[in-house]
Amino acid sequence: MGGNSPCASCKLLRRRCAKDCIFAPYFPSDDPHKFAIVHKVFGASNVSKMLQELPVHQRADAVSSIVYEANARMRDPVYGCVGAISYLQNQVSQLQMQLAVAQAEILCIQMQQEPNNIVVQNPQIEQDPPDHHHHNDIIDEEKSYHLQNNVNLPHQYLNFASSSSNVIHDSLKRESIFGYDMVS
Repeated sequence: MGGNSPCASCKLLRRRCAKDCIFAPYFPSDDPHKFAIVHKVFGASNVSKMLQELPVHQRADAVSSIVYEANARMRDPVYGCVGAISYLQNQVSQLQMQLAVAQAEILCIQMQQEPNNIVVQNPQIEQDPPDHHHHNDIIDEEKSYHLQNNVNLPHQYLNFASSSSNVIHDSLKRESIFGYDMVS
């Protein structure tokens, strides 16, 4: 800042803040904690080199990223941002699986209700004119076939939904223990 009060980096490093201080625009004196974390994780010299290599219009975004990564490294020294990203990706995967199971359950409920709709439609078929008698017999046979098979389908789908959720949970347990799924 070169005058009244030094920037946060010059204050922390106990040096005079020059007019052309590379840190002054990004680390104001009223937020010393921001630079302290960046300095602790990356070092002032490394951050200075990174900023000098960038065009001026990209430096603010770079500082924002550096500060974010430094905070992530303070919380998780080994993985930093990657740990947070991995955690969020796992959460998204689990939620996608829960959504798929919920959609399968909705489908099962809809299929359980479908036979009732078919029964309601059958009386309308019988009221057609007599000249369509042969055509009506074929439709009745098809409806009867579908009705008989649909009665069994929801149970199959329900069993599928519950067994698939067990497979999903077992797979996640193996993943969390071994880092990958052992079963192909």
